[in-house]
Amino acid sequence: MAPSIYHYSDLESVYDTPERAGRLATLLAERDGDAIAAGSGDNTSPGVLSLVTGGWQATDLYDVVEPDVATFGNHDFDYGPETTADLVAATPQTWVSANVFLGDDRIAGVDPWTLVERDGVTVGFFGVLDDSTPALNPMASDLTVTDPIAAAEDAEADLRAAGADYVVALSHLGRGDGELAAATTVDAVLGGHIASERVERIDDTLITRPGSGGEVVLEVDLDSGDVTRHVVDDAAVHEGVAESLRQRMADAGLDEVVGHVAEPMERTERTLFRGESRIGNFVADAYRWTAGADVGLQNSGGVRDGPALDGDVTVADLVSVVPFEEPVSVAELTGAELLDVFRAAKGGDLGFAEPDWWHAHVSGAELEWHDGDGLAAARVGGEPVDHDATYTVATTDYLFYSDDEFPALDERHRVDRLDVQHEVLAAYARQQGIDPSVEGRVRLHADD
Repeated sequence: MAPSIYHYSDLESVYDTPERAGRLATLLAERDGDAIAAGSGDNTSPGVLSLVTGGWQATDLYDVVEPDVATFGNHDFDYGPETTADLVAATPQTWVSANVFLGDDRIAGVDPWTLVERDGVTVGFFGVLDDSTPALNPMASDLTVTDPIAAAEDAEADLRAAGADYVVALSHLGRGDGELAAATTVDAVLGGHIASERVERIDDTLITRPGSGGEVVLEVDLDSGDVTRHVVDDAAVHEGVAESLRQRMADAGLDEVVGHVAEPMERTERTLFRGESRIGNFVADAYRWTAGADVGLQNSGGVRDGPALDGDVTVADLVSVVPFEEPVSVAELTGAELLDVFRAAKGGDLGFAEPDWWHAHVSGAELEWHDGDGLAAARVGGEPVDHDATYTVATTDYLFYSDDEFPALDERHRVDRLDVQHEVLAAYARQQGIDPSVEGRVRLHADD
């Protein structure tokens, strides 16, 4: 009988909520019998503590859980490949990646695949990363990430030849998991990169994704194909892990209160990617305010999900909303260029996104979208966008070098760089308060 696999992924800011991290530690450390713990990427960053520690806060969890195998997500390189290599050397799991190279070599300590044996059954694991990662993450620009499907085919063949009874892909491809399953005969694709959960089959291949934020762990039975959903908050808190993370937070001085939220401000996949939201309006308003710009723009994927902001709001809370060392930058665009930017707010072929997601939070603008016809109307300052006028847009600097999101916006449009995103949010909260509302900035209309 094959061992079960406890699949976790995209833990990201779970470390910023020490009690949840402690519950996750208990759930994984007390996994059943010979069960295998496997991570499919973005489990060291982003997050508040990851910014402070360079990802090392994850070792508080790993040392207790002792995972068996893991692969990389794009954010596991947020502090550069050298830091990633140091973490690989210091953590107990076997790290696998079939398509990630630094120069001509694999990262030190990383294997393309590995075999895990339990009670006479051999399970083979390999890892694959989205090959757009060097363009998505500037700290990963020195990496070479080859075609993940070709790498997966080679790794599966090697594992079958090595005697694997089952072959499992640890994937950080997002929507590419389906293509991976169709192109191979692996028994399971344990995926990540997208905040929503997924359990389905393509032919004989099981595909799972536990979502983000350390809320759920999926237990996969390779024999039956059954998947058990474990809710992390149902587990007891491992106080050793929780206290280590609390101490890291205190040492970093992240507990300054900068504002107050009277009505809880949700930040879930549903609120972030389904149109206008209070949290999105808050971020976009802060950008426009600090720059004195015509428009504030935040990509939905850049606002991280997590616990609602409620009551007193600290610097740490705001770092967790946008946990990157990215400045707010200002662009100048013609009205025609601005409309092209707005048109990229829905659809596209983003590997980390669901097809129906909405990708923009805006301030100073009103957008109306019809699924059949695309962008139906766009106003800035209450007036229709003038193709020939010049507009200023305050946004995250990331969008100037991303090849995937808002491609009409690039470095030639940048005219200024301001403070880091979370510093802008904190300054805005101190001076303007935190009281956003949903007011019709984005109106989405589905086809009948």
